Amino acid sequence: MITEQEQDTRLKEKLKEVFGYSQFRGNQEAIINSILAEHNTFVIMPTGAGKSLCYQLPAVIKPGTAIVISPLIALMKNQVDQLNVLNVKAQFLNSTLSKAEMTKVKKDVLSGETKLLYVAPESLTKEENVAFLQKANISLVAIDEAHCISEWGHDFRPEYRKIKSIIDSLGNLPIIALTATATPKVQTDIQRNLQMEEAALFKSSFNRKNLYYEVRPKVDTKKQLIKYVKGHKGKSGIVYCLSRKKVEEIAELLAVNDVKALPYHAGLDPHVRMANQDAFLNEDVDVIVATIAFGMGIDKPDVRFVIHYDTPKSLEGYYQETGRAGRDGLEGNCVMFYSYDDIIKLDKFNKDKQVTERENAKHLLQEMASYAESSVCRRRQLLHYFGEQMHQDCGFCDNCVKPREKFQAQEDVMLAIQAALQTNQRFDITHLSDVLRGLENQYVISYGHNRLPIYGKGAHREGPYWSTLIRQILLYDFLEKDIENYGVLRVSEKGIHFMENPYPVTLSKDHDFSNAEAEDEEDRDGNTPAHGKACDPVLFEMLKTLQRKVAKERKLPPYAVFQEPSLEEMATTYPTTREDLAHVNGVGMGKVEKFGRPFIELISKYVKDNDIATATEVVVKSTANKSKAKIHIIQQIDRKVDLEDIAEAQDLNMADLIREIEHICYAGTRLNLDYYIEGIMDEERQDEIYDYFMTAETDNIQIALRELGDDYSEEELRLIRVKFLSEVAN
Repeated sequence: MITEQEQDTRLKEKLKEVFGYSQFRGNQEAIINSILAEHNTFVIMPTGAGKSLCYQLPAVIKPGTAIVISPLIALMKNQVDQLNVLNVKAQFLNSTLSKAEMTKVKKDVLSGETKLLYVAPESLTKEENVAFLQKANISLVAIDEAHCISEWGHDFRPEYRKIKSIIDSLGNLPIIALTATATPKVQTDIQRNLQMEEAALFKSSFNRKNLYYEVRPKVDTKKQLIKYVKGHKGKSGIVYCLSRKKVEEIAELLAVNDVKALPYHAGLDPHVRMANQDAFLNEDVDVIVATIAFGMGIDKPDVRFVIHYDTPKSLEGYYQETGRAGRDGLEGNCVMFYSYDDIIKLDKFNKDKQVTERENAKHLLQEMASYAESSVCRRRQLLHYFGEQMHQDCGFCDNCVKPREKFQAQEDVMLAIQAALQTNQRFDITHLSDVLRGLENQYVISYGHNRLPIYGKGAHREGPYWSTLIRQILLYDFLEKDIENYGVLRVSEKGIHFMENPYPVTLSKDHDFSNAEAEDEEDRDGNTPAHGKACDPVLFEMLKTLQRKVAKERKLPPYAVFQEPSLEEMATTYPTTREDLAHVNGVGMGKVEKFGRPFIELISKYVKDNDIATATEVVVKSTANKSKAKIHIIQQIDRKVDLEDIAEAQDLNMADLIREIEHICYAGTRLNLDYYIEGIMDEERQDEIYDYFMTAETDNIQIALRELGDDYSEEELRLIRVKFLSEVAN
C-alpha cells in the first residue's frame, strides 16, 4: 500500500518530469489526488489558474486513455499540440478530421498508445464513436467547460445534457467536471445533471487580482480602439466582437492602421482559422479579433489586453473571456465598450428561442447591463455574481480609480428591505422596485401588493433609482439571492440586524451611458477631443496663418492649399508624420508632397512644446473597402471614359458622381477631366470660371454661382473647380 507521503513524492516527480513544474498551484494537488482515488470531482477554477493540469496529470499516471470532452475545437488543437511537445501522446476527435485521420486516431486509442483523447460533444453523441469507446480502456472522463450543461449557464449546449448517459454506457468511470464560471445556481444544475451531488467540490477564488476592469461608453469606438491598441504596441491582445462581419471589419481596420491583426470566427475555413490562431500563439501577429459566440480556446499566458468591442451576452461569458488576459499573473487589461443598444440587439436575437430559454437569456442580459452601468467596484460585482463576497473595494478598476457621486441612503435601504419582507421574500428586483414606486401593473395587483403598507413609499424617486439601490445593497449583503429560485431575493442576517439597529449607508450613482457623449472622454483619452468636434483653437489659428502664408508664396487662394475642415482635423489629431497628415480628410499624399512639410514642422513643434498625444494614437485610417469605387472612378477617368458612362456603371446620378470626383480631388489626387470638359464647354467659358477660382477668397459653389451669374450651371462650376484644384493644388 502506497503511503500518502510516497504518493506526494510520486506526484511531484511526475509533475516535474512531464510538465516541468516544481510545485502545484492552489488546489491542484488535492484535485489530482481526488481523481486518482476514483472520486467524482467538481472543479470551479478561474481561467488561468491551471485547470487542465488537474486532469492531464492523472491521465498520464493512470493506465488507459482519458477522454476530455470539450466544446472548443481550437482549445483541443492547442492542448494536443502542447501535450505532444511534452511527449504525452494526445489526439482529438472532432469534425475537422478526415475519415482516414479518424480511423488512425481510433486505432491509436485502441492500441493503448493515446493517453488523452479530446472529443467534441457532437462527436461523442455519434453511435459509431460510442461503440468505439466501449472497446477502449478508458481511465477517466474530464468534462471541460461544464457550465455548458446548465441552461442557466452562459453557453448552454443541449448535447451536453446527453453526456452522463453516454459515460454510464462506458462503465463505472471517475468523472472530473471543470468550469471557470459557475454561479451557485449553475453549480447546483451541473451537479444535478451529472448525478454527482456527492462529488468532491474544489472552488478557487474568482479574484484575478492582476486584471484591471474598465467599461467605456460606445462612442467613437473605432478611434478609442485604435488609440488603445497603439498605446499597447507590440503587446498581445484579443478583441471580441458580436458578429463574424464585425470581426472581419475590425480586423481589417486594425490592419490598415498598422496593427498586426487577424480575424478568428467559426465561418472561416478551418485551415485559415487554425493558421490565424497559430500566428497569434507564435506572435507573428499581436491582436486576434474573435467572435464572442464561438469562443477562443487559446492557452497563451501573456495576453495583455482583452477588449469587448460589443457587449457580451452574460457576465459568465465576460468573466471567462476577460480571463484570457494576464494568465501569467502580470499585466492584464479588460476594456468593454458598452451601449444599451447592444443589450436590445442581443435580446432580439433571443426572440426565436423557447420561452424558458428566452427568459433565462433575458435575466443574463439584465445582469450584464447592471454590471456595465453600476458605479460599484467592478471586482466586487463579479465576485458577488459567482457567490464570493469581497468586504472592501479593490482599488484597481475604473469605478475605484474614478469614483462616481455618492449619496446617503439609510432610509431608502430600510424601505427596500421592508419591501422584500412584506412581499414574503419571494420576488425579484423588478417586482420590488415596482411595489416601491407604486406601479399598478398586473403582477402587483394579482398578488395584492398594492394593498401593502410599503406600496408607493418610494414613488418620489424617479427612473431606475430603486433597481440601482437594490442591486447595490445586494452587493453589500443586506439582501441575498435565493439559489433555488433564480432572481428571488431574501433578506440576509445583516439586513435583519440593520432593520433592528439602522446606521448610515453610502451608495453611489450609476453611470448614465444613455448620455455617453457628455461623459468625460477627456478623462479617458487625455487630449483626445470628443468626436473630433473640438479642435485646438490655438493650433487652428496658427495653421490658418501658415495656410495663408503658403498660399501667398505660391500665388494661390488659401483654400487651394488646405481647406478649413482639413485644418480643423489637423488641430484635432496633431499629425506629425507624412503618413498621418495624408490620412487627414481632404489631404492625401499628393498634397502632403506639395504643401505638407511646413505644416508637419509646425504641428511637431507645437506638440513637443505642449506635451500633446500625437496623431498616430488618434487618427483612424479607413479600411480599403470604401475606396474600391474611388479607385474605379480614377482608373476610368485615366482611360478618358465618358462621365455619364462611369456614373451608370457605378449606379450613380451625375451629381453624385461629381461629388465622388470632388472627394478624390480634395484628398490630393490629380484628375485630368479636360477630355470631358472640352466636349461640353468652349475655352473662353472655361477660362472665365478658372480665373474666378484663382482670385476667389473661397471655393464655395453657391457664392461662385452668385458672383458669375446665371450664365453658368452648378455642374460646370464644379467640374472647373476640380480642374483648377488638380492643376494648382494637387
